[in-house]
Amino acid sequence: MAFFATIGLLSVFYYIAYLILPSILDCDLLLRFKEIFGKPISSLKGKVVWISGASSGIGEQLAYVLAKAGCKLILSARRVAELEQVKKRCLEENKYLNDDDVEVYPLDVLNLDLHEKAFLHVINKFGKLDILVNNAGRSQRAQWENIQVEVDREMFELNVLSIVSLSRLAVKHFLQTGNGQIVINSSVAGFFPAIMSGSYNGIKHALHGYFKSLVLEHFRNIDVTIVCPGPIQTNFLAESFTEQSGVKYGIKTEKDQNKVSAKRCATLMGVAIANKLDYVWIAKPNLLRLLYILYCFPNVGKWLVMTLGAKYLMKLRDAKVSSQN
Repeated sequence: MAFFATIGLLSVFYYIAYLILPSILDCDLLLRFKEIFGKPISSLKGKVVWISGASSGIGEQLAYVLAKAGCKLILSARRVAELEQVKKRCLEENKYLNDDDVEVYPLDVLNLDLHEKAFLHVINKFGKLDILVNNAGRSQRAQWENIQVEVDREMFELNVLSIVSLSRLAVKHFLQTGNGQIVINSSVAGFFPAIMSGSYNGIKHALHGYFKSLVLEHFRNIDVTIVCPGPIQTNFLAESFTEQSGVKYGIKTEKDQNKVSAKRCATLMGVAIANKLDYVWIAKPNLLRLLYILYCFPNVGKWLVMTLGAKYLMKLRDAKVSSQN
């Protein structure tokens, strides 16, 4: 009887820890543990890493984190001038990197016909690829029933098909070389749907389905790290999709203390990559607590979400920004 009482007590402490610790963290418990006790980001020194969407935001900051660690980088996006500035700062972050260690390769990921050429360029340049970071993508703000199907198609092409296409080339290469790592910059919306973003939720769930399948098929050779940030302090809103094809949201992102900085998010991503974690959350306590309640106590979580209401969820996501759609 004492044995079962001990097991019961340990279970209670386990769940209490999962409710209390997120109140003081900005990431999930395992990621925080690895940040303190796991492999340092510097363990990635010498790895060849290709980052899409590297011209701004999280991708830009991740480039600096990995450059400091001594990685060789391929930086891709459409904006060449911005990529050159990112490269310049990468070289400033680590004086031991030379000009050939950081390659700027402009790429519109929507043009799938260019993917193989881009991949061959990377291999010809560095001889191999160790890690592919799929960071390119756009968010959305729109009322569910008003979203044009063309918007769903455009979002799927950018945020899913382009990633799958590039990743399949990388996986084939990794299977030839013996191992490799795919990193997906997803969103907590892949677990807990975000309000006013029906298409965005759909594409994030799709990404998780695609890459969790990859894990099952090639877990001995391919490491997949799915990074799920909550609200991050980047200028993403202006470029977000809306309910109409070709129309951008066009609203400046508010600064708010409940958003994780892009630099901090990139640092935590670096930890996740170095420790080959399969699934991580990055968010401030208000959202992190809610995620754990939904994860550990789904029935309670459903009641809590309904009680909090749409206005609270929108504020949790966008601070002072409200929907314009």
